[in-house]
Amino acid sequence: MTRPTYTNGTGTGTGVLVQQVEPRSVAGPRIRRSPPPPARPVFLDWWELTKPEISLLVTISALAGFLFASPEDVAGPLLGWTLAGTALSAAGVGVLNHWLERGADALMRRTAARPLPSGRVKPAAALAFGVSLALVGIGILVFLVNGLTAFLAALTVALYLGVYTPLKRRTPWNTLVGTIPGGLPAFGGYVAAAGIPGAAAWALFAILVLWQMPHFLALAWMYRKDYARAGFAMLPVVSPDGRSTARQALTFAALLVIAGVVPTLVGAAGWVYFSGTLALSLWFLVPTYAFYRSHSTRDARRVLVGSIFYIPVLVLLILVDRWVV
Repeated sequence: MTRPTYTNGTGTGTGVLVQQVEPRSVAGPRIRRSPPPPARPVFLDWWELTKPEISLLVTISALAGFLFASPEDVAGPLLGWTLAGTALSAAGVGVLNHWLERGADALMRRTAARPLPSGRVKPAAALAFGVSLALVGIGILVFLVNGLTAFLAALTVALYLGVYTPLKRRTPWNTLVGTIPGGLPAFGGYVAAAGIPGAAAWALFAILVLWQMPHFLALAWMYRKDYARAGFAMLPVVSPDGRSTARQALTFAALLVIAGVVPTLVGAAGWVYFSGTLALSLWFLVPTYAFYRSHSTRDARRVLVGSIFYIPVLVLLILVDRWVV
């Protein structure tokens, strides 16, 4: 019997025909894997630690004080050093506040992804960074501006970190106490230009104190569950029905309408500023009143957004008032 031929790779021969079968793939369907998210640039973590939004508002408030104290020509170099020192010291406070509250931040959904609770920045490095920024900022004010402005900046650092921050866990009055270090940079900006405080410095300090209350009360209401989870004694946590929070926000916003025009009454600004600030404060009062009526998160957010615009627009009105006059 003739055997079938086969090929063995080297030649042709006879033998048993062996059928070669391709092995079947045992793998399942291919899964398309999305590429990993791009790595976050390191500098963004350090930038976030400085609380740039708050630091910017603080610096703008110092600019307002400087302009009120400079009715004629503005000393450019002195203004530059004042803003630089204020910005650096404010950034240092922001970093040190992150460092002090890193444990509480880890408990809140809004803040758990921040650089310190997430582990992207080491606490020791953040501490050194914050202290360095604050010292450099105060040093600039000491040597290139004046001693009183530097003292006010140092007092701001001490009150914010040593008084306001610990009180957040102890009493709902912490917000009102926190308005003092929040208003000092504007006072310091005035002193930087004039050398001594004046009536307009106190008026601007009052504006900043009153403005902060609706701002922070709205924020506290929006994130009241987070604050409760972290053990903060914010007013919306202690009084969860919202009536006290909304009433205080409305009261301080109404007082802001009066305080806003005082710089004109003491001769630090003109009628352009007077009419513009009156309209601005009444505009800010509208969402605050809506929040008073509704106690809703939506209206609280409107108050917060309005407060963020208030200080930059105030400074713009000061500038326009100077140009017109």
